Amino acid sequence: MAHLWIRAEQRANEKRVGVTPKGAAFLIANGFKVTIEYSNSRIIPIDSYRDAGCSIARENSWPQAPSNAVIFGLKELEDDVNSLHHKHIMFGHAFKGQQSGKLLLKRFKADGGTLYDIEYLTNKVGKRIAAFGYWAGFAGAAVSLKVWLSQQKNLQSGSVMDYVDKKSLIDELKLDVTLLGSKTPNLIVIGALGRVGTGASDLCKTLGIKVTKWDMNETNDGGPFPEILKHNIFLNCILANKNTPIFFSKSDILKSRRLSVIGDISCDPDSDYNPIPIYKSATSWKKPSLTIHNDPPLSVMAIDNLPSLLPKESSIDFSSQLLPYLNKLDNLNTGIWKKAERIFKEKLKGI
Repeated sequence: MAHLWIRAEQRANEKRVGVTPKGAAFLIANGFKVTIEYSNSRIIPIDSYRDAGCSIARENSWPQAPSNAVIFGLKELEDDVNSLHHKHIMFGHAFKGQQSGKLLLKRFKADGGTLYDIEYLTNKVGKRIAAFGYWAGFAGAAVSLKVWLSQQKNLQSGSVMDYVDKKSLIDELKLDVTLLGSKTPNLIVIGALGRVGTGASDLCKTLGIKVTKWDMNETNDGGPFPEILKHNIFLNCILANKNTPIFFSKSDILKSRRLSVIGDISCDPDSDYNPIPIYKSATSWKKPSLTIHNDPPLSVMAIDNLPSLLPKESSIDFSSQLLPYLNKLDNLNTGIWKKAERIFKEKLKGI
């Protein structure tokens, strides 16, 4: 019998969960054992999982889980001494040369565990089978707009918080934009045809903000791209790889530009493939933007858990995408799970 152990998230401001009570009940009905750790921050109450038939474990007790349990979380683990001898499903951020990822892989190699990185769970044509991308784009566009709105008042952008639903977020932004009168920004979205870019574009469309949409065809010839400088806000929504060109370089900072906000929604600053190599670390909910230049202003928004601004909607959406594949965890030697394990083992060779 397959055993799925849903751990509590350790990151601050992380309320999402990868399996809803409805999804857990589905797995249990199909013969799975589902254990979920208590969490005082998860958006869905623990009683809903208890009612669905889940076993309840204390928070962060996954290191003591049975050896056959598959540990499932969303964000990466803290750098601690806990053994990684289990099979883990999570966003590892470890396969693109990230320094923190190299340390994580060393821990897996030493302890004999396996990482099924959610980012690399892909179907036969290479498309990710489950992603928070739409909500990352939607929320990332919103926070980037908030940074720009603060600039118009000569203020630093304030902290951000999660919202009950997207309507609450939109209503707040509509009021802020209305107060500016006729002054509205124009945006360029790179990666506009993907999930992330679609979410970003939808937020802008809802607010009546003009968007220039670029995707692979517009970036095939290599960058940097002077067209970016002609927009007030640039939103990076692509999944970078070794062939991704530089979109905006350090030399662009001092060029004549309208650009004052970069929303790096993809947010992979310590990756070897980062197409915006002008900053080195993610921003936070408390301080959502980093000032790169003062006159003229240029700030980078690079929060790495943007979907958590809309935790309930993003969790329900993600869970529905992933559930059919979690239902196949009783056979890890086939399909996407076998492919993900192969990628993991290839990445271990260089560690």
